[in-house]
Amino acid sequence: MTNTISLRPIHLLLSVQSLVVILLSINRLSDLTTGYVAANEFLRWVDLNNMLILPLISTIAFFLLLKHMEAGGSIASNLQPSTFNRKSLVLNLVFIIGVYLLAASYGDHEVTNYLHIRFCDPDNGSALCRILIFNDDEFSHWVFFTGFVLINAGVMLYQVVFPHPAKIGGKDAALLIGNGIFIGLGVFANLAFEVIGLDLYVVALLATLSFILLWRKGRQPLFVYYASAYGLGLVATFLYKVLA
Repeated sequence: MTNTISLRPIHLLLSVQSLVVILLSINRLSDLTTGYVAANEFLRWVDLNNMLILPLISTIAFFLLLKHMEAGGSIASNLQPSTFNRKSLVLNLVFIIGVYLLAASYGDHEVTNYLHIRFCDPDNGSALCRILIFNDDEFSHWVFFTGFVLINAGVMLYQVVFPHPAKIGGKDAALLIGNGIFIGLGVFANLAFEVIGLDLYVVALLATLSFILLWRKGRQPLFVYYASAYGLGLVATFLYKVLA
């Protein structure tokens, strides 16, 4: 008797795509989502749904569909549990969401930054400039840092689930630290010469995570890399701010 694997997960994930199409149509063609997200009117719900929420749901559903096929149906059926790791799936999802948010933030930021500099520098006090400046300096940054944290924290936690099997040699450690120095210099350049805002807390959060993992899990390659990069960036920025 031949074992059969249920197609229910595939039907479910494809139904999610159908639902997204229906919601996109309602979102675009009806008046249900034409209200503003916030009092400053920086976006309507229709815009926020089309930019972040509905495409992200579709992306996640497609990703889960790929993983289900890759695992031969074992995600739902557990017929082959050795081929599927739930922890890695969760971390993959975190990474995918981070990538999407990072890309969306760049799309929002670069366009509004261009319009901000070209038409609203200096700010003429109009509603248009107020909205452009908020998207440029606030909203796009929030989306960016959310994606940035998810990607980098996800990568470090992936190292926890899939540790390097051998001890790191001196040459490898030097190369990891060397690459980290370049990132640390980039962090320093972005923090030291501008008014410090949310970016400082994001870097401090990732640096703290990297040092905790380095302490708890040992000299894994990515822990050494991230601790070097963000540790150096924070120390250099602190010294510059104090001495300057």
